[in-house]
Amino acid sequence: MKKLFTLTFIGLLGIGTVMAQTEVDLRMYDIIEASSPSRLQKDITKLVGFGTRHTLSDTVSQTRGIGAARRWIKSEFERISRACGNCLEVKYQRTLEKKGANARIVKDVEVVNVIAIQRGTEFPNRYVIMSGDIDSRVSDANNFTDESPGANDNATGMAGALEAARLLSKYKFPSSIIYVGLSGEEQGLFGGGHMAKMAKEEGWDIVGVLNNDMIGNIEGIDGVIDNKSFRIFSEPTPVTETERERRSRRFYGGEVDGISRQLARFIHKSVSTYMPDMKPKMIYRLDRFGRGGHHRPFNDAGFAGIRIMETHENYNRQHQDLRTENGIKYGDVLEKVNFDYVAKLTAVNAINLAGLAWAPPQPKNVKIGGIVKPDTQLAWEKVNAKNLAGYKIYWRETTSPQWEYSRYVGDVTEFTLKGIVIDNFLFGVAAVGKDGNESVVVFPSAIIR
Repeated sequence: MKKLFTLTFIGLLGIGTVMAQTEVDLRMYDIIEASSPSRLQKDITKLVGFGTRHTLSDTVSQTRGIGAARRWIKSEFERISRACGNCLEVKYQRTLEKKGANARIVKDVEVVNVIAIQRGTEFPNRYVIMSGDIDSRVSDANNFTDESPGANDNATGMAGALEAARLLSKYKFPSSIIYVGLSGEEQGLFGGGHMAKMAKEEGWDIVGVLNNDMIGNIEGIDGVIDNKSFRIFSEPTPVTETERERRSRRFYGGEVDGISRQLARFIHKSVSTYMPDMKPKMIYRLDRFGRGGHHRPFNDAGFAGIRIMETHENYNRQHQDLRTENGIKYGDVLEKVNFDYVAKLTAVNAINLAGLAWAPPQPKNVKIGGIVKPDTQLAWEKVNAKNLAGYKIYWRETTSPQWEYSRYVGDVTEFTLKGIVIDNFLFGVAAVGKDGNESVVVFPSAIIR
């Protein structure tokens, strides 16, 4: 049975008392509890057992290479679907890359993604996506024959997507959830690029992409051992914005309030609420310094997307031939994966997928006004959703990374915050469901004159 309870916080702004209420959906705790380290260990072990999952590796063998790996992943999604009454639409997405597409495509290769769609009951074309990478590599990016276990990079992310499907297929959601294994990441983000292109061509309404790449290492190259934190990488503003939108920011703000950054804030808030022992670290960068991941092609297409990964990387275990040098063991091997940690980060994904898929769609055409006035006014278009309860206005200091204050304003399409001066804060609006789940906060995109 669906149960809710309310946490109430009081904050003082010097202009009166502001009450912020957070509705907590108790189903989230069931999802967290169900994330299984033993199932994840079994799946990661199976993926490692294919020897190599290099994008250009064997596709004919039933036991070795990326072909065998993707067939097994598809069979697992199909097994999960049968257990929920065929609630998943499981399929391949195939694209041929010709030799010379870049320096890492040394022969013609079929890049194949494995996709499982849990179709929404009310908004079937509205998607929340969790991705992991199928492929692996060693020191030479073009070595597609040697052992390349890819235990952490990225059997952990792929196993996490399978486990999230097991957890969430037990529930129904108004919006659709996609669990996907992407290929060709190490050769140039091909799988994500193909899927983002398909989403654009087919007019998908993507709420956000949660890309999981390395979610199983707790012992960093810096010697730190940490199983209580993780990183969320997000770009500040969309690369697809217009010159007019860029110019608008100069006068109205929003330099760190793009759609991917709002998605990162959503994840930070939900994890802080439901998993207080975990410490999400928002990193104000598209990805690690000079490096990339499979959320980027979705960002390039104008969709919100972030990367979830461990806090402390160990570079001796990434993109390395299996060997021992000067007493140091190199290679991305199974025994270095912490399966309890993988289960925690899988739960992080699952509760955010669920929260976004249960929540009403976010408000559109959010406008703000209050120039040379003592109050701030916001207005937005009404969200048509069966689960809609109303809306919540958020605001924060201009230097704060997180939304600090909020006010639930009911089922209205405009509201004036009395005594709150527009010059001193940044603002946003979220839709709130009857079950307490909220949409991503939307930063205003137009001015009320």
